[in-house]
Amino acid sequence: MTQTTVTSTNSTTATTTPAGLRSLYLIRVAFSLIWVALVFTTSASLVSTDRPTVIAAVLLIVYPLWDAIATLLERRLAGTGSTNRVSTLNMGLGFATTAGMITAVFSTIGTALLVFGVWAVLSGAIQLVVAIRRRRTVGAQWPMAISGGQSVLAGATVAATSASATSSLSTVAGYSAFGAFWFLVSVIALSIRSRREKR
Repeated sequence: MTQTTVTSTNSTTATTTPAGLRSLYLIRVAFSLIWVALVFTTSASLVSTDRPTVIAAVLLIVYPLWDAIATLLERRLAGTGSTNRVSTLNMGLGFATTAGMITAVFSTIGTALLVFGVWAVLSGAIQLVVAIRRRRTVGAQWPMAISGGQSVLAGATVAATSASATSSLSTVAGYSAFGAFWFLVSVIALSIRSRREKR
């Protein structure tokens, strides 16, 4: 669900960033939907006390790893190099979560959910901050702001209930599905803004 982009006040970046964001957001939508489908078809029945299967472990590790990679791609599309501290922080968080998840999948689903929930809270907070910061340079950031706030709330819920006997991987699949929805809404919002600016 999460994403971070560097912003710039120069005219070139302000012009090219929305198009790059739309393309990357569509890729993220596709990834999330495929990930959700795989979770529901292979691992949704796993609950907190279960040990992750190999497929579930791979899915749990890949998700934060992909988010970190997507953040790097997004920063390159923005054309501002490595100067953005927030972007670097978000990538570092994604890679750290990946490392934590590699350890968690050798334990139980509940441990993996706890790691996932904490990551969702922190990355959602970062996303919210970034959306607020770039609302003037890129615009159409309200979907990402809502998504960031939702990530914080959902992550807190996942973390708080990770030890519950009824907690399962279907919870994080729902989280990812909502993330895909807001990325798609962002694509539409950015497209509308771009058309208005061309008039």
